Parts: sequence; structure tokens; C-alpha cells
Amino acid sequence: MRILVVEDDRTTADYIADGLRREGHAVDALAQGRDALVRATTEDYDVLVVDRMLPGLDGLSLVKALRAARVATPVLFLTSLGGVDDRIEGLNAGGDDYLVKPFAFGELSARVAALARRPRMQEAVTELVAGDLRMDLLARRVTRAGQEIDLLPREFALLEQLLRRKGRVLTRTMLLESVWDIRFDPQTNVVETHVSRLRAKIDKPFETELIKTVRGAGYRIEG
Repeated sequence: MRILVVEDDRTTADYIADGLRREGHAVDALAQGRDALVRATTEDYDVLVVDRMLPGLDGLSLVKALRAARVATPVLFLTSLGGVDDRIEGLNAGGDDYLVKPFAFGELSARVAALARRPRMQEAVTELVAGDLRMDLLARRVTRAGQEIDLLPREFALLEQLLRRKGRVLTRTMLLESVWDIRFDPQTNVVETHVSRLRAKIDKPFETELIKTVRGAGYRIEG
């Protein structure tokens, strides 16, 4: 089972991750909500363990953003906020379970296993569409108006990220993290260069422009 732990307290994060790894699970741990949003929308996990009190993007906002992006991965909230209203708020935000700190690792493990056994709300997406542009994720094939378009691996990955968030703006930083796995700004024009190449293949030969530049913000695909 693959699990993402989002916890800004290093001691707690290490305790959870080490325990889950000893049980044979693959575990990633992140301390920032925004980093977790990028990771959980671009990679497949069986369960997310999310602290509510995160720096930057808090746990509630993180889960709401994931559900808005149609990410159905089960979420276990792990927090010191244990009131009834807090639990209701967490579940209404899109959480599937709620465990209050301090906690017994055995209970956390059992709850994670129970969440993983639940059927997913959605079947895996195998095709992404924007207007007459289609991406077959299984065949790794892209067509527009029935015409096949040959993309390099990075171009395919860039287009996939835009299509998965159709209608939403992706910042340069988000694209660097999700496509190039760069966690800092190296002051490079690699994003701009690849967007330009992608436009030359999927927009310029056709009448309608799908990739839009949002000045000062990033890029968005429409359709």
C-alpha cells in the first residue's frame, strides 16, 4: 500500500512513517500543504494521512482542493482538534475518517487499512479531453480533430497536467514540481520553452487555441 503522510511536526511524521514502513507500506512524508496538493494530484496513493494544522495551506483546505480536483483518495485526518464540531468540519471538507492526537499507532494502522479496503468513489481516468483534443493515458496517445500528435515525454507530461486541471490556472512553480520534480525555482525558462513547443504542436495547426497564458499567474487549458 502507498501512503502519503502530511504532518509538519517532524517527530510525529517520522513516528507514523517508520511504523507504517515496518508494516511493509511505501510511505512519503511532506510537511507543507501545498507540496501535498501537488503530490496527491499527480501521483497515486491508497490513503492520505493529513494533519489539520499545516503551514501555508491547512489540512481542511488541502482536502477541499483535492476533492474539487476529483481526487478520491481516502483521507484520514490526524489532529489535536478533537471537538465534535471539529470532526464534523473535517468530514464535511471531504475527509473519510478522523483520529485525534495523542493516538495509539495500532489504531492509526487499523484505520488506514480500513480506508484502503473501501471502494474508490471513481474509476481511474484513462482519457483526458479538452474540446477536440484527446489524450489516451493507457496508449500514451494524443490526437486533435482525429489527427495524431507526436509529443516528447516532457511535452506529454506537461499536457497531462494541464488537462487534469482543465479550466484552472497552473503556476510555473506547480509545473516545475509536477513535471520536472524541481522543488525550488532554478530561474530557468524550461516551462516557457516547453509550453511554446506544445503550442506549436497542438494549437498552431488548428483554428482554436486551447492553451491560454494568464498574465502574471501561469497557464490554463480550455475546452
